Amino acid sequence: MIIGYARTSTLEQEAGFDAQVRDLKAAGCERLFAEKISSVAQRAQLEAAIDFARDGDTLVVTKLDRLARSMLDLMNIKARLDAKGIELRILAMNLDTSTPTGKLMMNVLGSVAQFEREMMLERQKEGIAKAKSEGKYKGRAPTAMAKASEIRGLKEQGLGATAIARQLGVSVRSVYRALDAA
Repeated sequence: MIIGYARTSTLEQEAGFDAQVRDLKAAGCERLFAEKISSVAQRAQLEAAIDFARDGDTLVVTKLDRLARSMLDLMNIKARLDAKGIELRILAMNLDTSTPTGKLMMNVLGSVAQFEREMMLERQKEGIAKAKSEGKYKGRAPTAMAKASEIRGLKEQGLGATAIARQLGVSVRSVYRALDAA
């Protein structure tokens, strides 16, 4: 069976999402799994696609970055697919891992994608450092410390750190940090 997986990082990327679905259907995908979520989040539909696939199936994506966020992530996904006997096809690269050449190309292209990501992050760090030196970058506003009095109040009411974090929309670590500061 040919299984398709489509993903966009945000809800606003409607045209890109629709294009992926169209291309996956044109590639003969019999079953589609799709989601609008960041690659760093838990990708439930990707997990569902991998769980659904069986030995001899092919997982198809339109582009490499729709599947994996890093070379390590790609290799982990590929190892899981290999363990189940599932091949991978990436349409934009005309790459099919059922062939030795496809396997080699996937490794090379995955490395290039990882390199590009690391270069982007390096440029981002340089830009932030420059903005900080010019006094233009302040970082994000500390949300949990602004809620410190609320955190202490909820703690006095007997709520645990996890419940406080959930109720106020902050991390558990932030709750502890605010309590320690008090």
